[in-house]
Amino acid sequence: MTPGEIIGLVLTLLVMGVGLVGSVLPALPGPPLILAAAVGHRLWFGEHSVSGGVLGVLAGLTVGALALDYLATLLGARKLGATWRGVVGAGLGVVLGVFTGPLGIVAGPLVGATLGEWLGGRELRAASRAGLGAVLGVLAGAAGKFACSVAMIGLFVVNLAWRT
Repeated sequence: MTPGEIIGLVLTLLVMGVGLVGSVLPALPGPPLILAAAVGHRLWFGEHSVSGGVLGVLAGLTVGALALDYLATLLGARKLGATWRGVVGAGLGVVLGVFTGPLGIVAGPLVGATLGEWLGGRELRAASRAGLGAVLGVLAGAAGKFACSVAMIGLFVVNLAWRT
């Protein structure tokens, strides 16, 4: 590998690392960032990069990870009885929780969904169940996005090593 290729690979892996962190933090678009880094590497280095087929698989994993995240949050909240108010509250709680650190990312959906349901007229016990469902959904979605992100980075590295 040339020095330029080494620098390009290091920068690509750094961006992918940020994407990996973003797979568990709602403020950063994890899988899309990983995909963008892989596409950028391919555009810059051409045939000395990953194959077009791998980029297709990475794009599919990106779409799958985002769909999984959305569905897990929705299903988690719905499974434990949330209405649209709880889902909206959980979403607002996630956004506000990002600014308060890791604890806020977990507590935000819980408080948001619970408040949304409670202010909508539900009993506090039922509202709290909806909040718990939202938290479980957010955690399951984050775990799924993280797993997809690890697979994406691994696939990129293995294919690049295989081709060089």
